[in-house]
Amino acid sequence: MPISVASPAPRRRGLANPLRALVRAALTLEGRRPGEITVVLERDARLRELNHRYRGLDRATDVLAFDYTPAPRAAARGATLTGSPPRARVSGDILVSLDRMAEQAKRFRVTRGRELARLVVHGALHLAGLDHHAPAERARMRRGEARALRACAAQVRALERALERAAGR
Repeated sequence: MPISVASPAPRRRGLANPLRALVRAALTLEGRRPGEITVVLERDARLRELNHRYRGLDRATDVLAFDYTPAPRAAARGATLTGSPPRARVSGDILVSLDRMAEQAKRFRVTRGRELARLVVHGALHLAGLDHHAPAERARMRRGEARALRACAAQVRALERALERAAGR
């Protein structure tokens, strides 16, 4: 199933393939498979609008994930009482704020490519069912991010190069 990348910003060549690989890796490491997934690179204003509309939070955010995976039917799909069947397909949208990404890269002292990779992985992990409200959930999310980023070191470097080219460096 396709993983597409959309961005209203010009000069974003070289981002699509690494972003697709990051989504696939994050889902695979959680025992899931990509269905129809779109990664959307946006500005703060759009994410703020969506954050307010769907979460009731009137502020910008770095990443939003909207899960469109149909609820499995237990008998038809072999689901257990504890959740989705193993290797179930995940569908949804991952929206990333390019403004938050750039600001956080500076704050965390990482490249913009590494921060973009982390945010996309974070969104994919949300689609896979992970969350970070409780300390144990947060620790699992961070471990998942770290594993996926290690597994995709080449894709992170490709994002870094593409973003440097886009910035005219």
